[in-house]
Amino acid sequence: MAGNFKMMAKTLYGFEPILAKELRNLGASNVEEGVRNVSFEGDTGFMYKANVCLRTALRVFRPIKTFRVFNEKDLYRHIYELDWPGIFDVEKTFAIDSVTSTKVFDNSMFVSLKAKDAIVDKFREIVRERPNVKTQDPDIRINIHIYNNTCTVSLDSSGNSLHQRGYRILTNIAPINEVLAAGLLLKTGWDGQSNFFDPMCGSGTFLIEAAMIACNIPANINRESYAFMHWKDYDADLYSKIVDASLKKVREFNYKIIGYDKAPSAVRKAQENVDHANLSDYITVERKDFFRVDKPLEGKLHMLFNPPYGERLPIDMEIFYGKIGDTFKQIYPGTDPWLITSNLEALKHIGLKTSKKIKTFNGKLESRLVKYEIYEGSKKAKFSEEN
Repeated sequence: MAGNFKMMAKTLYGFEPILAKELRNLGASNVEEGVRNVSFEGDTGFMYKANVCLRTALRVFRPIKTFRVFNEKDLYRHIYELDWPGIFDVEKTFAIDSVTSTKVFDNSMFVSLKAKDAIVDKFREIVRERPNVKTQDPDIRINIHIYNNTCTVSLDSSGNSLHQRGYRILTNIAPINEVLAAGLLLKTGWDGQSNFFDPMCGSGTFLIEAAMIACNIPANINRESYAFMHWKDYDADLYSKIVDASLKKVREFNYKIIGYDKAPSAVRKAQENVDHANLSDYITVERKDFFRVDKPLEGKLHMLFNPPYGERLPIDMEIFYGKIGDTFKQIYPGTDPWLITSNLEALKHIGLKTSKKIKTFNGKLESRLVKYEIYEGSKKAKFSEEN
C-alpha cells in the first residue's frame, strides 16, 4: 500500500464541512465532501494520522476494490479474487458490515454472508485454513457498500468507532457522543481563546473535548488500538513517529475550563474522566446548581451545554427551560451561550430569541444547536453606545 491512495471518513449529519477542514489542515489531498462522509487521499502514514487526530470522524475506510455487480455470482467472484491472505493472517478474526441500496440484493445480511463465504474460501485455497468470524470486537472489519450496480469493498482502518476515545471510563444517564461534542464545539467557534463553561456537564464530555481542542491534543491519543494494527502491512515504527509528531503540536492553554453539575454522582464521574484524560490541570469540575450561583468567571466566556431534555430524565420541561432563560438574562449579560436539545418544544420556554439555530442529531433524536445573544442592558442601549 505504498504511495497515496483514496480513503473515506464517515461523520455525523452536518459535520461534513468541519471534517473536510480538519482533513485539509492535517495535509490531505483531493478532499471532497459527501453525505455524512468526506473522501480524501493520503499515504499509509496519513491514514494513521487521520485515525489519531481527527475529531469529527467516526471511521476511516480504505477502499480496496470497486466493481459492477448484477448477481450474487459477480459479488462472490470479485471478492474471492482479492488477496485476502495478503491483507490479514488466518489467526485474525473478522466481521463484514454491508450497506446496500440496490435492486440486486434484498438485504445486506445476505451480502455479508456471501462475502464471508468468498473470503473464507480464498483462505482455504491458499493457506488450507479459515479465519473465524467475530461480530463483536473483531480484529479486522470489512465494509461492503452497494449502490445500484456499483459495489465498493473497503477495509475499516479504525475498528471500533472513533468516538470511543479511550478517556471516558464512567458515563451519566444521557452521555453525549464524543464526536458529536467535538463537532458542536467547533460549530460554535470554540478555538481555546477564552474561558469555557459547561453549567450542566454530566460526565464531562464537552469539558474534555474543549480542552483537547484548546491544547491541540490529538483526539484519540488515549486510545490503545485500531483495526489497521491487525493488517499485515502495519508499520509500528511509522505509527510511533506519527503519534510523536502529533504530540509535538500540542500548545499551551492559558484560560480556564469549568464544569458545574448539581448531581454529586455526575461531578464524581466527570472528575474521574478528566483525570483519566490527564486534563485536570486545565479543567475544574464543581458541584453547583447553575440556577443558584453567580457567573463563574468575569470576561469573555464560551458557554455550551446539553440540558436534560425529558427523554430519559424526569423533569418539568416548561419550568426548567424557563429557568435557563431567566438565568441567562439575570446572570449572563454580555455572554453568547449555546445549547443543544432534542426537546424542540421546551426551547420555546426559554423566552429569548435565538440568534442561530442549527439542525443536528443527538443519536437518532433530531436536535437543535442554538445560540442566544444576551446583551448588557437593553439592545437599544447597546446600539446607542456603539454609535
